[in-house]
Amino acid sequence: MPVIDVKHLTKTYTTYKRGAGMGQTFRSFFKREEVSVQAVNDISFAIEQGEICGMLGPNGAGKSTTIKMLCGALYPTSGEISVLGYSPARDRKRYVGKIGAVFGQKSQLIWDIPPVDSFNMNKAIYGISTPDFNHRLEELAALLEISQVIEKPTRVLSLGERMKCEFVMAMLHQPDILFLDEPTIGLDVIAKVKIREFIRQMNKKLNMTCILTTHDLEDVEELAHRVIVINHGEKVFDDSLQRLKVFLGEKKQVSFTFVESVQNTPFDNDYTKVVERPSDFQVTLEVDTARISISDFLENISRKHGFSDISVKELPIQQVVMNIYESAQA
Repeated sequence: MPVIDVKHLTKTYTTYKRGAGMGQTFRSFFKREEVSVQAVNDISFAIEQGEICGMLGPNGAGKSTTIKMLCGALYPTSGEISVLGYSPARDRKRYVGKIGAVFGQKSQLIWDIPPVDSFNMNKAIYGISTPDFNHRLEELAALLEISQVIEKPTRVLSLGERMKCEFVMAMLHQPDILFLDEPTIGLDVIAKVKIREFIRQMNKKLNMTCILTTHDLEDVEELAHRVIVINHGEKVFDDSLQRLKVFLGEKKQVSFTFVESVQNTPFDNDYTKVVERPSDFQVTLEVDTARISISDFLENISRKHGFSDISVKELPIQQVVMNIYESAQA
């Protein structure tokens, strides 16, 4: 039986159009035009105990709204949510003790006091015994290597140190389910590696279920067993990471800055597609690495053109969604 069961979930917001200029602003005091925005549209999925599920989608796709409804912070407009047998919005008081949450752009820490004082506040809120609290705090601080920083005021900590403390706040009561919304946003490579390793260890040790929303495909590749892609409030993909790679075709995005103009140079062929040409000397290409290795591709380009700069990246999430739509239409 799944620990998270979502059926036909929908969330619609009602907002108002005010218009621009003094005249329209004045009229809006007496009559406002209602605008309905459907953030989530008829989404269904189920997640098993101990699973790490990545939730992908471009900005405004409905990922964060879905997470907030699963946490109980928002009431759904329609549909059903069952998490650990609870209805998150209706059973919030009993439910919140079973979950943890880390939001990359919202902090649980109090700015002017040390994180350890915020940890003690959570100890009281969740009714954690002193021996359990001390043991868990020592273990978590050691795993995240923040034993020396938790007594400094939060405001003087680096972003990486604050995010590690956010994870301690979320994990002190040992939740059954952890919701992660952009947990590595803005972090450097080293901090990202530490956070990912921590999530893996907690998942393995506690058999903890994790829902991860992110724009970082590396987070998903390193952590997730399964991927759900949402676009315009609708679920467009729900399967394993391996299946997602089939949709992507193992493609990379390669950007060049050439030493001479390539304005009239064609690059499109069976394994390469031009994504954009920012200038006469720059071009970004989508390369199918299932058909040609990156090393062979770069060697082919270097034989014909000299370049001064190059970057190789995963496809952006917008391109991921586009490829999924193209595959479905085909």
